Amino acid sequence: MPAARRALHPSVTVEERSAGSVREDEGRQPAGEAAGAVAGEPRLGAADLGGELGERATLVQFSSAFCQPCRATRRVLAEVARMVPGVAHREIDAESRLALVRALRIDRTPTVLVLDADGRVVRRAAGQPRTADVIAALGQAVRTP
Repeated sequence: MPAARRALHPSVTVEERSAGSVREDEGRQPAGEAAGAVAGEPRLGAADLGGELGERATLVQFSSAFCQPCRATRRVLAEVARMVPGVAHREIDAESRLALVRALRIDRTPTVLVLDADGRVVRRAAGQPRTADVIAALGQAVRTP
């Protein structure tokens, strides 16, 4: 079934089937997507993140003001970004970026997206991550120099 693209945010699109339902992640990689990219996830850029992408990967954290696990997540992601060359950490206030939150189907905070160098989502997780899990997820996104 052919898919049509619909813009939800200036740089975020969601594929729709011709029947009109939003495409669900079927575990397959769409044609033309990079290896490791999550099927159906959009590509994000500097305008979406409020800062440049990392040279090799970007850790994107969606947070809210009164979220206790968000503070711990910020520390973990910042530490990993300092340890791994070419990795950036960007934190987005979910309440002030509702259009982006809806477009990406962010249901709770903290939610972490791991982007490759081109801004493609390769992993996503909700809740407070462990440092070892973040480093393992980066293995899918980081390109060898």
